[in-house]
Amino acid sequence: MRSLLALIAASAVLLLAGSAAAQPVGQFPFALTREGQMLGAVEGEVASFKGLAYAAPPVGALRWRPPQLAPESSEMHTAYAYGMPCLQPGRPETNEDCLTLNVFRPFGVDGPLPVMMFIHGGSFIGGTANDPLFDGARLAQAGLIVVTANYRLGALGWLADPALSESGSGNYGLMDQIAALHWVHDNIAAFGGDPGNVTLFGRDAGARSIALLMLCAQARGLFQKAILQSIPARARLRSAQEAETVGRQFVAVLGSPADVRAVEPRRLLAAEIRLLETSRRSFAPMRDGSLVTEDIAAGFAAGHQSRIPLIIGSNDDETGFDSELDIKEEVASSGLTSDELRKLYPDLARPSDLAARLYTDKVFSEPARLLARLHAASGAATFRYRFAYVPEARRANPEGGRGRELQFIFGVEGVLGAGIFSRGDREVASRMRSYWINFARNGDPNGPDLPRWDGAAGRDRLLLIANDRIASGDDPLAERLDRLAR
Repeated sequence: MRSLLALIAASAVLLLAGSAAAQPVGQFPFALTREGQMLGAVEGEVASFKGLAYAAPPVGALRWRPPQLAPESSEMHTAYAYGMPCLQPGRPETNEDCLTLNVFRPFGVDGPLPVMMFIHGGSFIGGTANDPLFDGARLAQAGLIVVTANYRLGALGWLADPALSESGSGNYGLMDQIAALHWVHDNIAAFGGDPGNVTLFGRDAGARSIALLMLCAQARGLFQKAILQSIPARARLRSAQEAETVGRQFVAVLGSPADVRAVEPRRLLAAEIRLLETSRRSFAPMRDGSLVTEDIAAGFAAGHQSRIPLIIGSNDDETGFDSELDIKEEVASSGLTSDELRKLYPDLARPSDLAARLYTDKVFSEPARLLARLHAASGAATFRYRFAYVPEARRANPEGGRGRELQFIFGVEGVLGAGIFSRGDREVASRMRSYWINFARNGDPNGPDLPRWDGAAGRDRLLLIANDRIASGDDPLAERLDRLAR
């Protein structure tokens, strides 16, 4: 049905070519970009454009090189289906030709509209913007343009090798994100978006990427607001030398072929998996001296970040099925004894609960507070939150809360990774989504019929989203986080 509607609208555009330019953007699922005329699909109140190439395929001679412009075209392209996810372990259908993005916009609404661009997580080695959980329709219904973008992952995204890196950088995934931002700046007006009102949001690896972009001169001015969800802001980045050591190991595992750019993708994945077995952080952003010159916390402490409005926060529980090894490593590196842990968390008895709580506080809660304080000190509007809400159906057995807030923001139900909401869950989701939408519009999350969000993040104030209330207040964990920070 949606394809039929799209074709009818496209026919109207083509038949009325002489007057189409005078039509408001929102009246047709159609957009004219540098790469061609894009025909989208309509479902309900939202038009979607999927699988739009924002850069040339990074294959062959373009493997491990900065993204290049996609070919210019005047042809019409249908944009009904997502592009392929980027090459990664554990996902059956992936491809190197993956530098695509997706655009969702309200159908029948003219612009210019605020733009929200989502950068997915996945520890820099997995994930995709095409995940059904990241469907931008609910956000777009509120009068926004939503963009979700893929970027190179794993060895293809973050490999540093002097023989490959003519530019002196292996941060190809970050270069992809900057290329996607340039595409948005140059093309989003064709979809009804405002290129001067772009908000980046993402969690975990996506949030780390956004913080690095806030510190990156090459991304300056391409976005005006940021939302950092569950950012491990104290995580140390690898030096160029460390990254190049991993790069040489990777090439050695491949068998040191004469032309690494000609190696089959399946061999690349096999070599990547072998290195990840010994170090799960083998492939991630590095301090390359060009795009990335310092660790995130150090850059914010020095005031080098873009002084733009910021929302930052984390979940009350950041553990999940894939973080058991992370938890063990953080507990071991903390140097805290069992007795010291029990003093920090007197209400917890089981060692596994103690370890999980320490992991959440040490990796996410305290670093988020640190970044909020540093950014607020720069004079920029800063809003901190903690998401402690558990969907009603899961309260009897609340599993790890890592990423739980995403379903509330995107409002997606009944797909993989997202359950069905109760009426109470939907009310909380509606309020949380409203905060994000208000912030994208004008840099302030507050609005009518919403509990007031106090922006005094520098004074340990935050918005607590809990089972029984949504309210601003002093951080109840402040004393404990002070002790961990010391």
